[in-house]
Amino acid sequence: MIRILQFGASGQLAREMLDRQDETVQVLPLSRAEVDLTDADAIARAIETAEGIDLVLNAAAYTAVDKAESEPELAFAVNARAPEAMATACAARGLPLIHISTDMVFDGEKAGPYLETDAPNPLHVYGRSKLAGEEAVLAHCPRALVARVSWLFSAYGQNFLQAMLRLADSQPVLKVVADQRARPTASGDVAAFLLSQARRLAAAPAGAADWGLLHLVNEGEASRYDMAKAIFAHAWKDRPPPVIEPVPTSAFPTPAKRALNAVLDSGRMKAVFGLQLRPWDEALEDVLDQMAQAKVSV
Repeated sequence: MIRILQFGASGQLAREMLDRQDETVQVLPLSRAEVDLTDADAIARAIETAEGIDLVLNAAAYTAVDKAESEPELAFAVNARAPEAMATACAARGLPLIHISTDMVFDGEKAGPYLETDAPNPLHVYGRSKLAGEEAVLAHCPRALVARVSWLFSAYGQNFLQAMLRLADSQPVLKVVADQRARPTASGDVAAFLLSQARRLAAAPAGAADWGLLHLVNEGEASRYDMAKAIFAHAWKDRPPPVIEPVPTSAFPTPAKRALNAVLDSGRMKAVFGLQLRPWDEALEDVLDQMAQAKVSV
């Protein structure tokens, strides 16, 4: 059995990892109550004292993109210095580290999808803190996989899917941004990929192609407007969907500027692992079905 020490217990990816573990892979979650992510020494101790582990996964982060503009110290503590402490401790024990990052390290100025080799240029504090975390992990741990994800959605936590369903219950017209594009990605599909590759990653030596940057996203790109339409086309089959009005990003001024193009290319995942994640809209339908079944059961 492969045992994964996981920083993060309640976030959407962390919960999907816990839900999908089986007799071949065990996930050992550490909540923020157990390990303070602003305490580098506590992080190091958690890794140093964990018994019988094969991998470390950092599924925890400071994710308040706009709030980070007024809390840069906290954002960098959790998103940069915490991963650095994990990487250093993993290197000392010879353990691999999987670190989850984001499409928000890019500025959106590129015409096409972003490759792992494209130069990052974050537009805000959150993006800069995540980029600093990427760089620290790759610099301090020779067996590190930094997986960038995009527009995560699931039946858990706070995400665009949950926000749309919640707002539709109280607002007859939903104004949704139509000029931001990315590859929406199911947290469950990310978790399934990581669990399926756990044994391979636990055995991969330093210098293997497995390590480095990886864009881990579902197939197909969409705007937030496209995604909203898809959500209600499936979730509200028995009633008329809400009116969804496409608007530009400028209609919703935010403290942190958003990139218009956040599309990540996943060619390296296919080349290295021989896999690709399914289309995002197929994954979305499965998540909505899961939510509907859970509601009926309750």
